[in-house]
Amino acid sequence: MKNKKILVSLIVLVIFSAVLYNCSDSNNGFGDAANQVYVAPGTHDDFYFFTSGGFSGQVGVYGLPSGRLFKQLSVFSQHPETGYGYSEETKPMLMTSHGFIPWDDAHHPKISQTEGVADGRWLFINANNTPRVARIDLKTFETNEIIEIPNSGGNHGSPFLTENTEYVVASTRFSVPIPDRDVSISSYKENFKGTISFIKVESSGKMNLAFQILVPGFNYDLAHAGKGPSHGWAFFTSYNTEEANTLLEVNASQSDKDFIAAVNWKAAEKFVAEGKAKSLSAEYYRNYFDEEKQHAFSEKNSKVLILSPQECPGLIYYLPTPKSPHGVDVDPSGEYIVAGGKLAAVIPIHSFSKMQQAIESKDFIGDVGGIPILKYESIIAGEVEDPGLGPLHTEFDGDGYAYTSAFISSEIVKWKLGTWEVVDRIPTYYSIGHLSIPGGDTKKPWGKYVIALNKITKDRYLPTGPELTQSAQLIDISGDKMKLLLDFPTVGEPHYAQGIPAEVLAKNSKKFFELEKNNHPHGVKSEKETRVERKGNEVRVYMTTTRTHFKPDNIEGIRVGDKVYFHITNLEQDWDIPHGFAIKGLQNGELLIMPGQTKTIVWNPLKAGVYPFYCTDFCSALHQEMSGYVRVSPSGSNVPLSFN
Repeated sequence: MKNKKILVSLIVLVIFSAVLYNCSDSNNGFGDAANQVYVAPGTHDDFYFFTSGGFSGQVGVYGLPSGRLFKQLSVFSQHPETGYGYSEETKPMLMTSHGFIPWDDAHHPKISQTEGVADGRWLFINANNTPRVARIDLKTFETNEIIEIPNSGGNHGSPFLTENTEYVVASTRFSVPIPDRDVSISSYKENFKGTISFIKVESSGKMNLAFQILVPGFNYDLAHAGKGPSHGWAFFTSYNTEEANTLLEVNASQSDKDFIAAVNWKAAEKFVAEGKAKSLSAEYYRNYFDEEKQHAFSEKNSKVLILSPQECPGLIYYLPTPKSPHGVDVDPSGEYIVAGGKLAAVIPIHSFSKMQQAIESKDFIGDVGGIPILKYESIIAGEVEDPGLGPLHTEFDGDGYAYTSAFISSEIVKWKLGTWEVVDRIPTYYSIGHLSIPGGDTKKPWGKYVIALNKITKDRYLPTGPELTQSAQLIDISGDKMKLLLDFPTVGEPHYAQGIPAEVLAKNSKKFFELEKNNHPHGVKSEKETRVERKGNEVRVYMTTTRTHFKPDNIEGIRVGDKVYFHITNLEQDWDIPHGFAIKGLQNGELLIMPGQTKTIVWNPLKAGVYPFYCTDFCSALHQEMSGYVRVSPSGSNVPLSFN
């Protein structure tokens, strides 16, 4: 009887253990994966993860491994949540030679580097449609500068960085007439050219367009600068070497090999210093935000320096690369230059040292526009066979392995540097474009994860009408085999992304703006300075906000037809206490004002009445009471201007 009881107890224990095992390992073995991505309440993620917003024109900020969305950074598009691009202080950030452009298509975030390692000072990102490059200050997570790139159509191969952030490099996707003018599109081969731009970055972060290089009218796609032994060079993929101008899916896919343009930017600096660059008229804007004045300013430029490869021998070489290459990626050692030919059956890996030898021995097979073409067999280090269909982009884990995205076969392929053998592959869901390893394009990858940035989700999430979310997938690469841990939706279209350890960035995060350093021309330092002033039909309201009231909170004497400027200063000096502002009938966007900041919104009342205004950002228990009124009288009325 006793033995029977023991046997029954053992059976129950086995069944119970099996149930527990099945619960922890449910969903096809993802129980353990859930533990790896779980970030307990009150604890922080290990990494920041910055994704391009694509057609939103913004940047998404996530935590890894949780996949939680923290913030959308306002960059190239107006953002009603913050008032960016609507407030008078930020409107100048969106000025271009084409006028005020309140949107764009943002593709490739890049974190600033020191000695080839991501340092967390700034984040750069490109605008693809109206060619621009933005610099985001990672202390404030706000856009501090945007520079327009002239002589460019489709700023896609951008904004890739040199080893010490000496330059942001950019190449034009769509070649255009230079200087731009009215010519027949059928004259493409005669009149259309591409440009490769080098934007100098000063120690303060200030950007200046140092010079451009005039190149044949191909489509230049992506880029990466060299590192270590290849420091001083930058590499740009190109396709449409056929220089077709219609039905590119056929006419730009004829050649067996296209090119990587290898640019010796150290030589370019020398040629500029020697006066080899020609000055060309070109209108473009540089917009920057002055943190002390709390205001953005626009500078209009009218000249750019242009270098011609025919007049600068040794400036550029073309590396033949199969076929229609998209990505070009330099491994942590700086020796290997990996291309991703969208239509190629192999991944070609060029050798920087072999390239140097081929240049020295003049091992050329011809030239295009004065640019020598190196012999493929002389520069190739190896080829990865069976790399998946549609290889696009490669990053590195720092342990001798590379990871390549394959768009058509929807997978990530892991292969070994040096032997070029495929050692692992994992499916992605679906149609992966780029991928990202934290630090994976630098000298010091942090490894641990690779993140797939997928274009299609189909059945992965609940449906949301005809348009479905796009997504990222977090994959563990700490072991021999890759393991999928997490799916998470992303904002906009996630073209490319950058990760950096939280410990590098979080300690520098700004908590508030010091009120005494606020030199905004319409800012105030205390409630005693608040006032309302009229000059003709222009009215300026100098207002303050603090928990839990506006000062003033009742205003009379505004008339239909007035242009009312609300200059609002947040007097708080505490972390995470922004205040919002909105008034009935506001035609643009609300304001979100950080502690110590001054922001301005313009309101044009169209009819008489009493208009409530209020704080839009919950700030305290009496948030609902944080409101006021503006009385608007008919045009020409004599109601005196007054405020409490």
